[in-house]
Amino acid sequence: GFIPLKKGSISHQDFQGGCAKTEEEEGQSTEEDTQLYHGLGVCKWFNVRMGFGFLSMSTQESKPLEAPIDVFVHQSKLHMEGFRSLKEGEAVEFAFKKSSKGLECVWVTGPGGAHCVGSERRPKGKSTQKRRSKGDRCYNCGGLDHHAKECKLPPQPKKCHFCQSVMHMVASCPIKAQQSSSGSQVKTSSLKGQEEQQSHPPAHTETTD
Repeated sequence: GFIPLKKGSISHQDFQGGCAKTEEEEGQSTEEDTQLYHGLGVCKWFNVRMGFGFLSMSTQESKPLEAPIDVFVHQSKLHMEGFRSLKEGEAVEFAFKKSSKGLECVWVTGPGGAHCVGSERRPKGKSTQKRRSKGDRCYNCGGLDHHAKECKLPPQPKKCHFCQSVMHMVASCPIKAQQSSSGSQVKTSSLKGQEEQQSHPPAHTETTD
């Protein structure tokens, strides 16, 4: 009756060993997920409106690659000020990790840790055409060929868009208020007057008789 016991104990040990192994493997795989790699390359393409694109990595961990590898990049990972984007073909230096999607950037800078250059494009594609329209003017000086942020004059007092007065804004413009209210008052009072004239005179004459 000793043989089954031995077998049982061996299989039990094996089972324990199996458990320990899988835990180790899991530990290794999670470490790999969080490990960061260093890469050099250029921006392959970048969608300014959607805020993401791909880098074309030519060097990984200081070793040149035989063929460039695509690495996903999101605008939130770009090291730059203002509107974050990348220019096609721009040289970049970056840290990336392996994720379920593939390779993904964690931090992107220009060469040597400088700010990224970025694209001249902006999400609103109509802004260039819009600038030429009549209604689009500088709020600072009233010029039509530029916007307030590009105005070369010092900050001017804000003017009312309706009557150009410096004393108030359009919301509290007395001329605009006068025009809109007097316009509606004139209409209503003239109508009322006509109604009164039609209904009253006959009744009025009867009482005086």
